Amino acid sequence: MADAAYKTPHICKKVFRDGRVLSTAYKRPMTMKGGHPWWTYVYDEYYDCVICPEYQILSYRTTNRDGYREYRSDPKICAQCPTRHLCTRSKNCVKTVQRHIWKDYEVLADDARYTPEYKDLYAKRKETIERVLADAKEKHAMRYTHYRGLIPVSNWVRLKFVAMNLKKLARWKTRRHSPLLLSNFFKYIFLQILRPAWFLPDQAAFRQAELPLKGKPFLRRFSRLYHPKPSPLGEGAPAGGG
Repeated sequence: MADAAYKTPHICKKVFRDGRVLSTAYKRPMTMKGGHPWWTYVYDEYYDCVICPEYQILSYRTTNRDGYREYRSDPKICAQCPTRHLCTRSKNCVKTVQRHIWKDYEVLADDARYTPEYKDLYAKRKETIERVLADAKEKHAMRYTHYRGLIPVSNWVRLKFVAMNLKKLARWKTRRHSPLLLSNFFKYIFLQILRPAWFLPDQAAFRQAELPLKGKPFLRRFSRLYHPKPSPLGEGAPAGGG
């Protein structure tokens, strides 16, 4: 499972060549705003050409240094095209379509995204991978690096994830040995809040609660609950009256 940013020809080729399957999110093609949709330009593998929405042929011209094969139209035909404003805005009336030499590996990644197995697996990404990345950025200062160079940064990232794995291991051991998940929480509530109020005299408890009560609504509600105001009828008056 990978984010849409990892859907590049080189990464797709590396993953599938290693015998694994890459499933990524949908990545919107970067086309001209308000122009023809990207799927209207059809690649013909047999003739190695691209067919435009007006059923004209864009023939192969060259391959650039980034590995993209360039298919260009005939400027004489494009000059008379009625939908040229939806296709290209070049001054020489030439439409250029690029296709990477490893585009077939990207197609395999798209096919895997539509299969039921990887579709269900990707739905769990927000529950597993995204939470780990969020903890790493928010709690372990991984929004930016503190080192330069591949080796120092790699060692720094490994150390961060080792700490996160140890924290997860400690959490699992705690859950295994305690039958109730909230037992530690209730133990904290009893030792830190309830026990001082029960075992100290009333006046001392009131004096202890004077300072921490500011800005803590829970403690204020607790103080009113376990230390109610004295009855206006006096200490000896019956609670129910009559």
